[in-house]
Amino acid sequence: MVDMSNKRLSVAPMIDWTTTDYRYFARLFNPHVYLYTEMISTGALIHGNRDRHLRFDALEHPLVLQLGGADNSEMTQCAEFAQQYGYDEVNINVGCPSDRVQHNKIGACLMAEPKTVADLVKHMQAAVDIPVTVKHRIGIDDFDSYEFMVNFVETVAAAGCTRFIVHARTAWLQGLSPKQNREIPPLRYDDVYRLKQDFPTLDIEINGGINTIKDIEAHLQHVDGVMIGRAFYHSPYLLAEANRLWGAPTPKRSEILAQLLPYLETQIAKGEALPTMTRHYLGLFQGLMGARKWRQALSGKPQLTLDDVKRAADEVLVLNPDV
Repeated sequence: MVDMSNKRLSVAPMIDWTTTDYRYFARLFNPHVYLYTEMISTGALIHGNRDRHLRFDALEHPLVLQLGGADNSEMTQCAEFAQQYGYDEVNINVGCPSDRVQHNKIGACLMAEPKTVADLVKHMQAAVDIPVTVKHRIGIDDFDSYEFMVNFVETVAAAGCTRFIVHARTAWLQGLSPKQNREIPPLRYDDVYRLKQDFPTLDIEINGGINTIKDIEAHLQHVDGVMIGRAFYHSPYLLAEANRLWGAPTPKRSEILAQLLPYLETQIAKGEALPTMTRHYLGLFQGLMGARKWRQALSGKPQLTLDDVKRAADEVLVLNPDV
């Protein structure tokens, strides 16, 4: 068994997916993992509905706010918001390859400007007591050598950043969609392992193409943490199974559902739309008999009620009485 006392497992930030409603759900499966918000731009927090973007349930801790931005004063202001709202860490996105964020000079394109990122870290850390971390790629476009990544990490670490989450793929900023950027550039796990060897005092986490507990255990032999996105979202029971890494019991799906229902009731009472919340819960019974019917019952129904959700769950639990 891996000694998890100095290791970390995280749920990756995913736009439109890692909302507070998903994060609460994810926390029911596993009390140990770190949860991330979706990437939130500085503009959304400074000029938009800040409370709406930053709200979370106390159960979600440990929780990290991921920010997208490149302006020192704006990023510093948003780091201060993170601390005021009670987030445990703030993370700078240097990995998103979408055209929209490139246009605003945020995301993966910032890998080409390590001094800019170092400046962000320096200013943000001077303003807050919570850790400031960086999530980045192994390279961008033709700047994909190991030496390019080392220069980036070395420069940013010199400004005071001690934790780097590395998506083990190059981001191709021209010609590939964000979805293709998660699948087409080859995974280079060895480069991330080597980074940890070359910077033993830094905390280095690995991200990209990791789908099983066996994968997690293998990576943790080489690095300080593992971050998983889509596998945890689509098959959330993987989070429950990951409890064994800490020697903790695995909760049943029926137990998770029993804790989720009161949350939904509370949120409905606050005026939240049930279908907006339940879109995150389609994977609850993934791999079991009746899982398809559960997904169908929760999908595309603007008039969905809590009784509908309970009825759909009961149908699955009758088919799978011991889950």
